Amino acid sequence: MSMNMSKMMKQVQKMQADMAKMQEELGNRTVDCTAGGGVVKAVVNGKQELLSIEIKPEAVNPEDVEILQDLIMAAVNGALSQSRDMVNNEMSKLTGGLKLPGLF
Repeated sequence: MSMNMSKMMKQVQKMQADMAKMQEELGNRTVDCTAGGGVVKAVVNGKQELLSIEIKPEAVNPEDVEILQDLIMAAVNGALSQSRDMVNNEMSKLTGGLKLPGLF
């Protein structure tokens, strides 16, 4: 039985190392989302960090700031959603589809 336990511990350690490597790689990968026909673009990395927002001049209307705010929120939320999907996809490759609570 201790042979099985030793093998299992090695597998857990390898999975931990693989997860750390994957987290680092995901931090370097980005996704982007646009809103308003491309007038607002948000870029997010695999750590769900907002890296940049691009706003084209035609999106800026001092008379209607609320539309710009909505476009920014839509782009950021879309990029964050894509980033979470990317992370979940990579995690499922690592864990074989096993859902491990608290990891991501």
